[in-house]
Amino acid sequence: MKMKKMKKLIILLTITFLCVPGFISAEEGKKLAQKNGCFACHSIKLRVLGPSFKEISAKYRISEATKRNLMGKIKNGGSGNWGDIPMISHPKITEKDLGLMVEWILNLDR
Repeated sequence: MKMKKMKKLIILLTITFLCVPGFISAEEGKKLAQKNGCFACHSIKLRVLGPSFKEISAKYRISEATKRNLMGKIKNGGSGNWGDIPMISHPKITEKDLGLMVEWILNLDR
């Protein structure tokens, strides 16, 4: 009987620890977006100057190509995808930080 409980506990702990890194990186992505001024033009739910992060998440499928594309938009700026106001460039944000922010955005509501 104790062996069954021990197995269940081990399985539960394993599942818990596998889920934690995703949560940590999601929170890190949000913190990086705040730190880098993204919330000046975007919000999570409502359109400000640019689209909401949830609108972006809903528009794009999660894939490596999408991730690279959005990282490029943040780093280099762009226009024409969401109206007349251009996205300003953020060339000083590292690739790692860009990746964490994009992962956070793409995984909203999924």
